[in-house]
Amino acid sequence: MPLDAPDRPAFLLLHGWQHHRPDGHWLRWLDGRLSDAGHDSSYPQLPDPDRPDLRTWLDALDERLTALRGREIVVCHSLGCLLWLHAVARRPGRVLAGRVLLVAPPAPETAAGHPEIAAFAHSGVTGRDVAAAAPGGTRLVASDNDPYCPEGALAVFATPLGLDSDLLPGGAHLDLDAGYGPWPAVLDWCLDPGVRVVPAASSPGAGHVVAE
Repeated sequence: MPLDAPDRPAFLLLHGWQHHRPDGHWLRWLDGRLSDAGHDSSYPQLPDPDRPDLRTWLDALDERLTALRGREIVVCHSLGCLLWLHAVARRPGRVLAGRVLLVAPPAPETAAGHPEIAAFAHSGVTGRDVAAAAPGGTRLVASDNDPYCPEGALAVFATPLGLDSDLLPGGAHLDLDAGYGPWPAVLDWCLDPGVRVVPAASSPGAGHVVAE
């Protein structure tokens, strides 16, 4: 699909720390499914994912968002979620995307405890900023036992930012180690924002979801 097609969304998938687009990861699976269906999907390898530089990642994100003029649907995992929140905080009140999915964001305190990603920890973003950045809505998807967000993502992100949320029991960091390879529910959400995101079939929490 050409980038200037005005009536159809494009998809941008943002990965996290130490992520090298591995075979089997749900982000890679999702990119393939969207592309196979004829959608404009981008799953870029962000620079130096083992020692990410916040400014470099923000500049890379800005380039893609500028080209697509706010019609993008953004799906973030892990540190990609904190990247998105920083992008929103530095453009308060500006529409950056159509809608956004934040999957398993690490707690700012967790990020601050790792020198390689400490700069990503605190964005200062507000719920009003998040709502303005994606008029179609921002959804949080998180587990109830993520080791990178021990305080609980609902308390850390959903409540203060006013986010619609899907809580997936036993899903840990919602990554390959937790059984998150193919994940049809995220593909369904990409195509229909009213769909609730449920666990992947191969995950420990398959069959369970709590909408908040």
